[in-house]
Amino acid sequence: MASEEILKAVFPFLEGTELATCMIVCKLWRDIARDDYFWKCLCSKKWPSICKRTSPPTVTYYNLFQNFHKRQYHRTVLPPKLSFSDLEFYIDIWTEEKIIFSDVVPGPVLQKGIWIPPPGICDVLRFHLEGPEYKMTLPVEPRFTIPLCQTVSVSVLVGRKDTNKAACIIKKSLFDYIDRTAYRALAFDYLDFSSPISLFVSGVRAWISLLFMDHGNEGALDVFGIEMDFCDAANSEHEVLWLLDMLEWK
Repeated sequence: MASEEILKAVFPFLEGTELATCMIVCKLWRDIARDDYFWKCLCSKKWPSICKRTSPPTVTYYNLFQNFHKRQYHRTVLPPKLSFSDLEFYIDIWTEEKIIFSDVVPGPVLQKGIWIPPPGICDVLRFHLEGPEYKMTLPVEPRFTIPLCQTVSVSVLVGRKDTNKAACIIKKSLFDYIDRTAYRALAFDYLDFSSPISLFVSGVRAWISLLFMDHGNEGALDVFGIEMDFCDAANSEHEVLWLLDMLEWK
């Protein structure tokens, strides 16, 4: 059999990513793999009803498969209406019913990259803080110590200077998980969005962590920082600002 006949016999059995890879092997492979028949075969596996048409709904079946065979995770985010300079965060932390931390934090202070963690933190926590995920961090000064035998809870509100409105991010949630390997105590709450967005968006969490040092005291946490993120749905500064803009502001 000629090489072209072999390729035409094999290509219909390939997956889309494999067929696309064949297109960059050489000119012969590219010309054969461009045959829309192969891409129609792939489309018929994913969307059989589309292939009942005499012609594809797009220019070619190759275009159809290329555009819709998987979710597009990396999309350009338009500049948000909000900026961190428009925001201020109200963070309150209790042990039992005693307040141990209460502060009004300007939005720019929480932006990534403003705070450099202190020396002496564990490598796992350092790698986490230096990782690519978007995190908002705040130094705690003076530091405070939390006995492990006590219940610790947190509330976070955010205010907008441009509209004089506020929204709830975390409503007195418990720090009910302590990650001893990364030296973080974690709490979360589900965000409330404005209508009609709330009809379509749910289950997005706001996470807040207490960052602590290891001084050999197994019975207490020496807290030196606070971290907040929305990595369930937002992993960049623009995405976080869009998410905050959709909250139920009152």
